[in-house]
Amino acid sequence: MARIFITGASGMVGRNLLDELAGTGHEVLAPSSASVNLLDQAALLAWLQANRPDVIVHCAGHVGGIQANIREPVAFLTRNLAMGQNLLLAAREARVNTVLNLGSSCMYPRNSPDALHEEDVLSGTLESTNEGYALAKCVTARLCSYLRKEEPELQYKTLIPCNLYGRYDKFDPKVSHLVPAVIRKLHVARLTGQREVDIWGDGTARREFMFAGDLAQAILFFLDRIEALPGDLNIGVGTDLSVRDYYEAAADVIGYDGSFVFDTSRPVGMMRKLLDVSRQLELGWTARTDLREGIRRTYEYFLKLDDANDLSAG
Repeated sequence: MARIFITGASGMVGRNLLDELAGTGHEVLAPSSASVNLLDQAALLAWLQANRPDVIVHCAGHVGGIQANIREPVAFLTRNLAMGQNLLLAAREARVNTVLNLGSSCMYPRNSPDALHEEDVLSGTLESTNEGYALAKCVTARLCSYLRKEEPELQYKTLIPCNLYGRYDKFDPKVSHLVPAVIRKLHVARLTGQREVDIWGDGTARREFMFAGDLAQAILFFLDRIEALPGDLNIGVGTDLSVRDYYEAAADVIGYDGSFVFDTSRPVGMMRKLLDVSRQLELGWTARTDLREGIRRTYEYFLKLDDANDLSAG
């Protein structure tokens, strides 16, 4: 059994990972950001030296949807870059030899017509609407690679998940990603009797979304096989859908029977972003949760939140 330090344990991926680790026998270290500040390398190093984890899973990040990325590019670049650099360099100095770093599909070039292979990272122009976040993720993944090159005993690897949604997601429209934003929007529309719901763009942009609980399962699966992993490994479902498809699936789950209108004046980000998951499949892992089941479980979680209750009361 390992002693596992999870950064970002209060975020969506971190909380799903904590659920997955329950009952496994692993010792889990999940301090708050107030207790272990990843932006303070000296304090982080002291904490690692005092607590001696065997493994680090780096889930922490300054995250948000397209609106937040456009509004705060400096924070998305500098905070994520500092967290990744501080963590990896402190882990090396504290002799923590296993780090599983979570990247992002934002690391890939914009508007590729084909499924994205791990070698495509940094091979073209990044999507401008989340470039700062993407740059920070690219640098952190490269730093993992450089550290392995200098010290081969370091198993510092990066998983690159597709877009995520699920329990513990953020539903505030100012910071949320597509699926939780759609769930909240359609929930409000059903409650208020709206007959039309707007979609940014023309609805044809395509995205690959995976249930966050599946990513938590993948993390544990690949931690047990860390030495067999390539430096970067895509994690996804291997298929994509249009933005309109996600609206229609969520409407079916939520019970919204109105229509959609398209606002082509709004930004949509990349037109397509699909990961090639052939290496993931070769290593023996497949996502288990289909879209409607994932949306159903996410909607059940949303309905328990104060925000959803406030909307219902209003």
